[in-house]
Amino acid sequence: MNHADSIRIGSALEQTGYTFTEQVDDADLIILNTCSVRQRAEDSAQGKLGSLVPLKKKNKDLVVAVTGCMVPPQEEGKRPLYKRFPMVDLFFDTLDPQRLIEILPEPGCAPEVEPALTNGHSLTIQNKIGVTAFVSVIYGCNYTCSYCIVPLRRGKEKSRPIDEIVNEIKGYVKRGVREVTLLGQTIDAYGHDLPGRPDLADLFYAVNEIEGLWRIRFLTSHPKMMSYKMIKAVADLPKVCEYFNLPVQAGDNAILKAMKRPYTVEFYEKLAATVRDTVPGAALSTDIIVGFPGETDEQFQHTYELLERIRFNEVHVAAYSPRPGTLAETYEDNVPLDVKRERLQAVERLQEGIARSYNQPFIGQDVEILVEGMEKGRWKGRSRTNKLVFFDNPAGTDYDGLDWTGKLVDVTIETAGPWSLVGRVAGTPPVRKGRLLPVFQAEEEVACEVELPLSGVSK
Repeated sequence: MNHADSIRIGSALEQTGYTFTEQVDDADLIILNTCSVRQRAEDSAQGKLGSLVPLKKKNKDLVVAVTGCMVPPQEEGKRPLYKRFPMVDLFFDTLDPQRLIEILPEPGCAPEVEPALTNGHSLTIQNKIGVTAFVSVIYGCNYTCSYCIVPLRRGKEKSRPIDEIVNEIKGYVKRGVREVTLLGQTIDAYGHDLPGRPDLADLFYAVNEIEGLWRIRFLTSHPKMMSYKMIKAVADLPKVCEYFNLPVQAGDNAILKAMKRPYTVEFYEKLAATVRDTVPGAALSTDIIVGFPGETDEQFQHTYELLERIRFNEVHVAAYSPRPGTLAETYEDNVPLDVKRERLQAVERLQEGIARSYNQPFIGQDVEILVEGMEKGRWKGRSRTNKLVFFDNPAGTDYDGLDWTGKLVDVTIETAGPWSLVGRVAGTPPVRKGRLLPVFQAEEEVACEVELPLSGVSK
């Protein structure tokens, strides 16, 4: 969600006349858009703040602002942050960029400049938005999972009106975007707080009508909120991709209860079966926490067996770490670190085998991908079910030298690993033997945890 939030804040800055600079030494404004889902991400943000102290001493007019998950919605929660990080001029809510604008000096550039914004983990420049875009549609979370810090930092759920979302996406399409990912901490709770109570399916239907948009993705879903109406909309609407992110977190009912997840393993398995029965070829991904306080070997085995039964297309696994202010922080963190590591590695090994078994049958098949750009000399894109696919420039053909970015391309798969597929443009001859090198890479981390250089905004 940090990507989407950064775009919205960048739009507000654009209206005041600020423009992007790649050199932090030249910046008059530096914004850090933070994540607190994992302690590592928060530690990284704090380290970046420390690195800004010399810049503040050098440039007395430099404004440093912090937003994102590190910033609680209540004003009283921000006071300790000002004491802890005196180099920061403003801690502000991502939903209220006006607070930032109010403290900024009048910029000295024309309002026609391209908008820009930096966050602590990825750079988003609106005039270079690319083929895909993230759009936040609901903020906050009304659930109180015992391990999760998000409700404490993001507050209660607040949905954006459908027409506002549609207009934002239309603007992206005009700039070349062909795929959007609708975002929410609990996206299938969308609309319950709006007049008329539209739901996620209604939003799907509205976005599906946007001309020039080819694909719609969505995440993250809560198992308890996923309705048959939403599942059926994915099956019926041609632009909505057949990919469901449904975090189960654990495969043992006692652990789910301790996590305050309001469903049972049996409920979840029925939901997964409904998705696969209703949406042919649907891909399922999930999140798993291992080493939750009190998790026994037997309880972990139940989680392992659930993964064997459902055979997810993707599994994102993390070892439990306590987050400040959560209920689980009061539990005894009694699973040794080496045991957590063993369980995490066991899940990773299992999923690698499952993922490989899913990908091997694609060899010789054509897979449609939306090309996002190049990586390490190869074109890269994703299928509707989120498979990462690479292909080489088809040298010696009519397509030699073509810029494939933003195009839907059928790729004939020649090599398959657990995390990616490699092939050639369908209808072109195979690449000379020895030239095609497999590119098998691990799943990307969530965007808010990817560390990229910090930059700034200048006037």
